[in-house]
Amino acid sequence: MISKLRFKNFYSFADETLIDFTLGKKPTPSGFDIELDGARLNKAIAVVGANGSGKTQFIKPLAFLSWFVCDSFLTTTPDDPVIYYPHLLKADDDTELELDFILDGTEHRYQLVINRREVVSESLFARTSSQFSYLFKREKKGETFSFRQKGFPFPKSPAESLRTNTSLIAAAHSYDIKEARPFIEFFRAIRTNVASSGRRHFEHSAVIQAAERLNKEPEIMRRMEEVLQEFDLGLTGVSLEKLESTTEEGKKESFHMPFGAHQASSGESFTLPFFEESSGTQSAFVLLERVLKVLHHGGIAVIDELDNDLHPLLIPVMLDWFRFEHTNPHRAQIIFTCHTPEVLNRLQKHQVYLCEKCDQCSEAWRLDEMTGLRADDNLYAKYMAGALGAVPEV
Repeated sequence: MISKLRFKNFYSFADETLIDFTLGKKPTPSGFDIELDGARLNKAIAVVGANGSGKTQFIKPLAFLSWFVCDSFLTTTPDDPVIYYPHLLKADDDTELELDFILDGTEHRYQLVINRREVVSESLFARTSSQFSYLFKREKKGETFSFRQKGFPFPKSPAESLRTNTSLIAAAHSYDIKEARPFIEFFRAIRTNVASSGRRHFEHSAVIQAAERLNKEPEIMRRMEEVLQEFDLGLTGVSLEKLESTTEEGKKESFHMPFGAHQASSGESFTLPFFEESSGTQSAFVLLERVLKVLHHGGIAVIDELDNDLHPLLIPVMLDWFRFEHTNPHRAQIIFTCHTPEVLNRLQKHQVYLCEKCDQCSEAWRLDEMTGLRADDNLYAKYMAGALGAVPEV
């Protein structure tokens, strides 16, 4: 579970910014709380703001960290830049990221300082008492790194000579160091539709990729069928069928295609491959595969423009999946952006961030940080009246 993320000089956010899932004792308990030894965390956070305000950039650090920690060692070459951008007004300054998270009941902290050329420093900590103790520290010193570790047995020599555009955790996992595996699994459980360029727009290939993953997890596939029928997309069932295609080289390849079952009031029925279903049905299938996987296994869903793939009336239904223990047994979390202000009627002020851009720099604030805003205030009415900010200037 994620408790806090701090970042600075990352895309449109020039100044230090905080995404905080923690709660004090003051907010009224709700189904969206996670209780941990007296501490409380949010299960759900919505991010609302005008077009171009920085909503996508606000959640993008989580997607970046997932890729960097898990995949940067195998998906980059030594000459590649680090795949992100600092704020263009601070292009020569380093970027800082710090993630606090709970793994196997222990609080951890991951710190990363980077620029487009290289990793400046990378550290991983575990809380052993009232303080954090380092598992490893890696800092750039000239052409190599200095490296110290306590409980993260990456060999010193390859750690000091590790290339400058990758994570030591990703490298350790490739070296089959078992101590890296829990952290890889944690960061891999950040399921997102956000890439370095922004929101991943719907493509037909994503349907096949989602179907291949669902074929390996029949329990999640059964839940997918239930959900699509519940969402009244004209489907009476969904199944996966194994098909074959021929590559340009003449090679036969098999893949799984989802088929939707339809039945008319007359009793007549037919099936359609998903490529012949509406684009809305296809995009919902791709989105829901990510969300249902997080709910089934645990983790965090990081979703940009949730209302682009789901009708606004379906968003409360999906949020309720995170609320209840029987649909969210592993206390999964979700953070999402949307343009639907009605979500303010479903969440409390400590579960909503507003984004705004001022003088070419994005900023974000949680609603419970605003002076004078009461817990029983109508957040939707105040937002629509412009009293909370973060609305388009029209």
